[in-house]
Order: sequence, then structure tokens, then C-alpha cells
Amino acid sequence: MDPVCGMAVDPATAAARHEHDGATYHFCCQGCLERFRADPKQFLAVSAVPSAPPPRLVEHTCPMHPQIVQLGPGSCPLCGMALEPRELTSAEPERNLELDDMARRLRVSAALTAPLLIVAMSDLIPGLPLQRAAGPRLLALLQLALAIPVVLWGGGPFFGRAWLSVRNRRPNMFTLIALGTGAAFGFSVAAVVAPSLLPHAFRGHGGAVPLYFEAAAVITTLVLVGQVLELRARGRTSAALRALLGLAPKTARRLRPDGTEEDIPVEHAAVGDLVRARPGERIPVDGVVVDGTSAVDESMVTGEPIPVEKQPGAAVTGGTINGAGGLVIRAERVGRATLLAQIVRMVSEAQRSRAPIQRLADTVSVYFVPTVILVAIATFVVWATVGPDPRLAHALVNAVAVLIIACPCALGLATPMSIMVATGRGATAGVLVRDAEALEMLAKVSTLVVDKTGTLTEGKPRLVTVTAIGPASETDVLRLAAAVERASEHPLAAAIAAGAAARGVTPPAVRDFRSMTGKGAVASVEGRRVAVGSAALMAELKVGLGDAAGVAADELRRHGQTVLFVAVDGRPAGIVGAADPVRASTPEAIRQLQQDGVRIVMLTGDSRVTAEAVARELGIREIHAEVLPAEKRDLVARLQSETGGGVVAMAGDGVNDAPALAQAHVGIAMGTGTDVAMESAAVTLVKGDLRGILRARRLSRATMRNIRQNLFLAFIYNAVGVPIAAGALYPIFGLLLSPMIASAAMSLSSVSVIGNALRLRKVGL
Repeated sequence: MDPVCGMAVDPATAAARHEHDGATYHFCCQGCLERFRADPKQFLAVSAVPSAPPPRLVEHTCPMHPQIVQLGPGSCPLCGMALEPRELTSAEPERNLELDDMARRLRVSAALTAPLLIVAMSDLIPGLPLQRAAGPRLLALLQLALAIPVVLWGGGPFFGRAWLSVRNRRPNMFTLIALGTGAAFGFSVAAVVAPSLLPHAFRGHGGAVPLYFEAAAVITTLVLVGQVLELRARGRTSAALRALLGLAPKTARRLRPDGTEEDIPVEHAAVGDLVRARPGERIPVDGVVVDGTSAVDESMVTGEPIPVEKQPGAAVTGGTINGAGGLVIRAERVGRATLLAQIVRMVSEAQRSRAPIQRLADTVSVYFVPTVILVAIATFVVWATVGPDPRLAHALVNAVAVLIIACPCALGLATPMSIMVATGRGATAGVLVRDAEALEMLAKVSTLVVDKTGTLTEGKPRLVTVTAIGPASETDVLRLAAAVERASEHPLAAAIAAGAAARGVTPPAVRDFRSMTGKGAVASVEGRRVAVGSAALMAELKVGLGDAAGVAADELRRHGQTVLFVAVDGRPAGIVGAADPVRASTPEAIRQLQQDGVRIVMLTGDSRVTAEAVARELGIREIHAEVLPAEKRDLVARLQSETGGGVVAMAGDGVNDAPALAQAHVGIAMGTGTDVAMESAAVTLVKGDLRGILRARRLSRATMRNIRQNLFLAFIYNAVGVPIAAGALYPIFGLLLSPMIASAAMSLSSVSVIGNALRLRKVGL
């Protein structure tokens, strides 16, 4: 309802909407919105809905069929399951209207089913001779009265979903439930209203027609129990995401330009704001430290418990916990742009994706319900033809039992529930999985291609050596090189610029800067043409380096330095060497991956001598050096063809790695790298630590094992349950499966699958 004029407004089609005090208000027109903005307090005071703004509608989807998306809650037109929010917006569990409705129906149905059972079984309970006291006719009418609200109101949603499945030509579990309860209830109504119309074969001893009101009511009640348990269990699958959302602080302490401070809601923080993180507080935004030193606990996004030292210039992540020192932080990403928000969004998307193993369940589900209906018909025919008296009564009961026990819900939930729980578990360990297919493929990776810079190494090279060639001094060489590289965004360029600044060298201005992708850069400096780059760039510019330069460069490379040549006006002027230290965690990660049977291939645009120095340190045998960005994708494609069906993963961190990450079966991006790399990859390691790949593989194996267990539970349940319900044990043991027991077993099958999936929350990574 519009809070200005009181006019009814559909949030999905509202002309305007506005956020105010954490609530979303919908307006019939832009004019009402402007009047509301002018004085919101006045309009809220006199509005028809002063304190209850319309609920914000969010997209809902089906856990079994993620292609089904609609605004607001409802049921899936394909499987009939209750839809759930596509993306979490709050750390607090939202009120589940579907669960509330099912719980209410369950309470009423259970309250009516209990006396119905007593009435139906009165002759079997000592001291309750209701048949003699009230008479069979009165008791039949009493059963009818008690069963009507249970079956028609309590089971109303099931009949509605069954009708939707028929209309959409997609039979599902609710089709079977509606057929079973409808047959039992309809037959019983006919037995009470017009018993003379029923054939003699339906009559039992004494000529009475048996009633199945209690079976229909108990089945409905037990299905409601299953729905309530399932909805509660499904709510627990998002616990990891809610825990992550709960890490986000609600307020931020902003520093005003005049030096004073104010506490503001964190959503009001803007890029560029200076905020203070006091000792023990959660950092409110993603940003850079501008003042203060402290140790920050980043375990919520990296999974590593050891705090990380932060000094001016260090990046910090919103939601992490500041240690004993105070920090002043300049906000760089706020709101939905923060890493925490991106993690939640990425995991939400992954939870709705479908793993290849799901195709098996999908294929079976297409034929499952029609097959069950045919089995139920065959059961009815066999029992009606050769069964004991009363033949038709036995035929009806056994056919209903077949329909009820054969629930395809457990089969459909087997994969999605495991994926939902596993992706949430991975997020808490610093492993973000973008889609379910990547999660399945990780365990099968046989070859891992790793980019050197920023993946094996820290990606932050430092200037180590400056050597002059010819008349120029080392200071002149560094000054000219820093002038050119200051305009570049390459990590080596940043190292040279930072090294010049540390040595007190001030670079002059440049003109006509031009980057040569994968080779270097050229520019005009003080009227001279300066080129800084690899030997390939020098060759392209026809700069003769000479033997002395080559020998000096090789010596630097043997010590693991990356060499850039500096040329002035077409003549060699000097050599600049930068070293990119290997990450402290890389040797252990490479060793464990190799022990796990993974073939490691190092890929780099650096020189072969430098690459070999790093490879020797890490024990990597296969190296592809001096590879241009455009060639990285081709190399991954070639390895895919050479492995003969093996799974090739690629780990990288830069923009130039994006095509190769997209080409690989599984692209793995370093969280410390570029946004483009993370967008191109299926898996992101938040901390940029290759040991995260080991955690991801453990998660993948545990998830696939869990999915196989779920599929086994679903298949074995139906393989055993359907024949027993059809009466396969009757000729040998004289046993029949009551539809009520079949209903309880059907409900427990789905709950058992979800319960098994929830075990992934505690899997060790």
C-alpha cells in the first residue's frame, strides 16, 4: 500500500520505490515518492500503513530446478517443492511462510487424526466398544467429518501441486500423493454415501465395505511431518552463508574532515571515506590502511587462524577482526562491492548450479513417476484378479501403498542439497566455488597449470639490480626506466618505480607512452626515445644488446631475477633486475599436490633462465617460459588434448591469465589477483594460497562421496520399498505394507538425504 495516498500497490509493478530506515516503500507514482521524501515522518504518521511497509519481494527459486525463478515465495511448477530465496539478504533467519503454513496444517491435522484413529480402531482397543454404543453408521459419519478437514484442508497444497503437475505435464511426488490419498478418501466417501454402488468384491466379512479415512488422514499428516522436517533442514543448508553475513559490522566510525568522528550505518559509508577500526572491532569496509599498525584476524575469509600484520598501505577486508592496534582505513569498496558481499553472492549462485552427476537423477526422474503409476495399476490388477478376498479392497490398499512410498523427492534432492552445504563449507575455508560442475571436476584434476608471477610467487617483485651499459650511470638508467614504467600497470613496472623512489631517484615526465603487450613499453623521455622490456622487445626494435649484456642478464636470471633491458635512442643503456619471491606456502602446496598425483606445469612470460631458477626451488619439472598472453590459452588447450580426457586446471591471478582460466576445465583464480581473473575462473582462493587447491580437492571428494551416498539411499529405498508395497512379500511371509507406514517411510527418505548432506558442514579441509 502506498504510504502517501494509501492506494493499493503491487510491489512487483510499483512505479517507484524508496529505501527508508532499512525498509522498502513502494509508491503508485513518482509524485507520491517526492511527497514522501519531502517529509517522511508526516506521511508515515497519517498513512494507512504507518509502521508496516510492504514486504520486499526477492527472487525465489527451486533447489531441484534452479531455472525456475519468480518474485516471492511459491511452489515449483515442475516438482512442486517450496521455492526458497535465491540470494540471502540478512544474517538473521527470515520467516519461512511456507514452513509456518505447513506447521499450522500439521498441528490441526494431527489433532483431528488422533481421534479419527481411535474411532477407526475402536473394536481393537479394549474398553472402547464404540461400534456397539454408537452403531457403524454414526461412526462412519464421524470418521468422514474428522477426515474432511485433514485431507481437503491439511492436504490441500498437495492436491494443488498435483493439479499443477498434470497441467504442466510434469508428474512429480505430489502427483503420487494426491492419487494415493485421493483414492483412499474418495473410496471411503463412496462407501459412506452410496455403499450399494460398490461391487461385492470390495466388501469384507459380514458384507461391510471397509473405510480408509484413517489411512488417508494419517498419510496426509505424515506427509506434512515430512514437509516440515524437510523445510527446517533446508533452512539449515544456508547456515554458512548466514554466518558470513553475520560477520559484517552494522556501523562504521567515520572521520569527518574537521577531525571529529561519528558512528554511521555501514551501508552509508562511501568510497573515499576514512573510517576508524578500534582494537577488537570488526573492520567495516574493504580498504587500505592509512594510519596505524595492528594484527588482523582474516580467518573468516581465508580459513587461516594466524593474524596478519597490517601497516599503512596494506589492504584490509570488511568483516575481519582488528587486533590490539587502532587503524584508520580509507574505504575502497562498500556495500555489494565488498569481498564479503561478493563471497555470499558467488556462493549463492554456486548453490543453484547443477553438477554433471545430477544428470543421472534428472534422467531417472523423467521416467520415474509414470513408471510408478504403471506399477500401481499393475498392482491393482494383479490383486483384483488373483488376490484373496476382499480382492478389490486389497488391490486398492496395495496400489495406494505403491503410490505413496515411491517418492522421487529424495532422488531429486540428493545432489542439490550436497552442493548447497558444500559450497557454504568451502566459503568458510577460503575456497569460493562458482558452479557445481567445477566442484565435481576438482577431484578429477590430473594436470595443474600454474602461472608463475602472483601464483607461485608473491606477485610483488622488488627492484634488486641496476647495471649500466655504456656511458650512462646506474642512476640515469634507473631514472629513465622508472619514467617509462611509472605509466605502466605491470607488477615489474611498479617494482621499478617503487625501487627508484626508495633510492631517492625522481623520474622525469614522459610523452607518447606505448605498451607492448608481454614485451615491455616505449616512451619519449626528455626528448629521447626510451624502451624498457624483454630481449624480444629489443629484437623487435633492432637494438643490439651485445655479448656482455647477454652474459650479465643470464647471471641475474640464474639468481631468480627477472631482467628488463633499457635502451635509449636505439642503443643499449642498462639492465634492470627484479626478484619476485616465492610465496612461503608454495613449496608445501606443490609437494602435496605432486604426492596427490597431480602433474604440475609452470607457465610464465618470464625468461627460461628465471623460470628454471624458480622451478628448481619448487621441484617443478615441466616449464613453459617466455609465453605471451595470447599463447597461454593455446597451451592449456594443447595440454587438454594431450591428456586424453584428463582434467586440466589452470591457476592464475592476472588479466592476461583470464583466457587460459576460461579455457581450462577448472579455472582457479588467486583472490589477491585481478577482478577479471576471478570473473573468468570457476574457483577463487580468497587468500591466494595454493594450499587452497588441496582444501578444494578434499571438499570435492567429500561432496562427491556424499552425493553418491544420497543417490544410493534414494535408489535403494525405492528399489526395496516399491516391491514390498506392491505385496511381493505376501506370498512368502503373508506381509503387506500399510499405506500409513509407506507414508512415514516416504517422508523419512527425503529427511535422511538432507540429513546426510548436512554432514558436509563439518568435513575437515
